[in-house]
Amino acid sequence: MLNGSRIIEIEGLGPAPFAAMMLADMGADVITIHRKGQAVTPGMPERSVLDRGKRSIDLDLKDAGDLEIAKRLISSADALIEGFRPGVMEKLGLGPNICHEVNPKLVYGRMTGWGQDSPLSDTAGHDLNYIALSGALWYASLPEHHPQTPATLVGDIGGGAMYLVAGLLAGMLNAQKTGKGTVVDAAIYDGSAHMMNLLMSLGQTGNLSDTRGQSLLDGPHWSRTYSCADGGFVTVQCLEPKFYAQFLDKMGLSDDSDFQQQYNRATWPALTQRLTGIFASKPRDHWAELFIGSDACVTPVLSPSEAQTHPMNAARQTWRRTDGSLQAAAAPRFSTAEWQPKPSPSRGEHRQEILTELNAQQPPSSSSG
Repeated sequence: MLNGSRIIEIEGLGPAPFAAMMLADMGADVITIHRKGQAVTPGMPERSVLDRGKRSIDLDLKDAGDLEIAKRLISSADALIEGFRPGVMEKLGLGPNICHEVNPKLVYGRMTGWGQDSPLSDTAGHDLNYIALSGALWYASLPEHHPQTPATLVGDIGGGAMYLVAGLLAGMLNAQKTGKGTVVDAAIYDGSAHMMNLLMSLGQTGNLSDTRGQSLLDGPHWSRTYSCADGGFVTVQCLEPKFYAQFLDKMGLSDDSDFQQQYNRATWPALTQRLTGIFASKPRDHWAELFIGSDACVTPVLSPSEAQTHPMNAARQTWRRTDGSLQAAAAPRFSTAEWQPKPSPSRGEHRQEILTELNAQQPPSSSSG
């Protein structure tokens, strides 16, 4: 979908390279400027899944010649991605004003936790910190447990990378029409709060409470995870009455009067305890087999490795093992293009190739030495 588009990514961590990976998955020519001489972080792979499909050039942005190369790359790009604290790119001489001087159509994507201008802009933080303060962590567990989400998914990826990608694509479309670029201020704090709007809409119908465990989706016996006899888990979320009826039928509880009042909050704790005992009596795969193919909205909780071997994955080929690593395929999918995994580069692998392209496009300026 993005063949012919060029994205320059300044090496960073987490949501910024994830966003660049998504754009590379969609066909964009993503050139990552890796730090020259920077060793791979201990414990991290030489070739990261997040770099798949990208090209790499290693530059020292504090060197005048390499800085000029970076500017020439930026002048040829549709968008730029950076994930530093506010002010760092300006100190490097690559702030939005300078970049727009060399490329007025550039969409300048900035990925931060707290935003470019806020009381916390200059302070450190991580995924859990951002979503805790935005309100997005509040409903993320049962009321008797500490709030906890799948690592990085709600903040870094959901509230961060996805919103940066959406902002970049919108900015690129606008630049095509107007010839003018823009700055995308993608803050995880903002994005994670924005994702709450679907849940917040329940408040308009009286189904959302500030008390954890009392809302439509975080309190009922039919909307939670249960432990099984073998230590595995199953999820139950039969929200609609017709699905709840199928759930009761499969569980042999259709004639149990205690389960007939699906939305009676007063009964939820006791019914949860009953279901806890029932699910704990059989292993996970027993329940998975019982509910497979039904509309009862019950599924087993799988690890990524287990998900790879599940029949669902046999059909979708979502999880794939490439170059020895398990990774998920590009999403979403397009009817006009079939995606295949692309290799991840080593640091600086495409330096000469990229420099050759630049020299073919335009001669180096006098400031490059």
